[in-house]
Amino acid sequence: MKMRKVVIIGAGHVGSHCGYTLAHSGITDEIVLVDVDKDKAYAQALDIADSVSFCERETVVRSGDYKDCEDAAIVVIAIGEARKPGQTRLDMLGRSVEMLKELLAQLSPYKISGIVVTITNPADIVADFVRKGLGLERNKVFGTGTLLDTARLIRTLSEESGVSRHSIQAFSLGEHGDSSMIPFSTVTIGGIPFDDYNISKEKVLEATRQIGMTIIEGKKSTEFGIGRALTEMAACILRDEKKIMPASVLLQGEYGQYDVHCGVPCLIGKNGIEKIIELPLTEEEQEMLNRSCEIIKQHIEMASQD
Repeated sequence: MKMRKVVIIGAGHVGSHCGYTLAHSGITDEIVLVDVDKDKAYAQALDIADSVSFCERETVVRSGDYKDCEDAAIVVIAIGEARKPGQTRLDMLGRSVEMLKELLAQLSPYKISGIVVTITNPADIVADFVRKGLGLERNKVFGTGTLLDTARLIRTLSEESGVSRHSIQAFSLGEHGDSSMIPFSTVTIGGIPFDDYNISKEKVLEATRQIGMTIIEGKKSTEFGIGRALTEMAACILRDEKKIMPASVLLQGEYGQYDVHCGVPCLIGKNGIEKIIELPLTEEEQEMLNRSCEIIKQHIEMASQD
């Protein structure tokens, strides 16, 4: 396995911006774009490779094929169609499952030794579908989940409080979607509990859930935020950073949940998910997380029937 090689499957808006951000981060030696549209993957790789000329550290960026996954440290699955205005992530399930079945058939001849990170929506159901399809351990297949939601949450809290994002500790949990929840009891701003600030919980939660759709309505896709989120997660793996960030991982008893992928804080390092962090939730927060997990479970069942 090449320890700093990343393969990105899907060279659309999300996949290409993940490739671009990775290339400019300097954390990889090689980035390979794979897409059913080979000409597009080739062109995207050329475009990103041109930009590397201005980077301090050189990274090889090229197009390739599914065989490249065998020796990759990280395989990123970013296939799928862009979410449309008014469309929830869960609405994308049917088409995403169709595309994933085709992808898994293409990957079946190859042994994947690295970590698999999924981005495709609906994120939690896709992470579960891919993990089952590849037959890998839960620490090696997971989704970005509520990592992007958490970035949006921290931005909102910073704007509302006037405090730097770097001084805010907060997580968004549950579905990467409309049922995501925020455990406000664990949020601190400059080390001070959230409740000591005069900030509306409802406003923060609504903003966190709706920012993605606002972006889509304005420009038809999201790309920069998820590109950076993926790069941060990849850095944790490639550098064995042991940072704690949300990921959509299979729960087997954590938070009282079983057989469901959802966004929870995780310690991430070279082995992927190395520990799931269980936050001390209030009874109300636990119930909100339970409801979110139930929605995910219902759609996991739907995906298995397609």
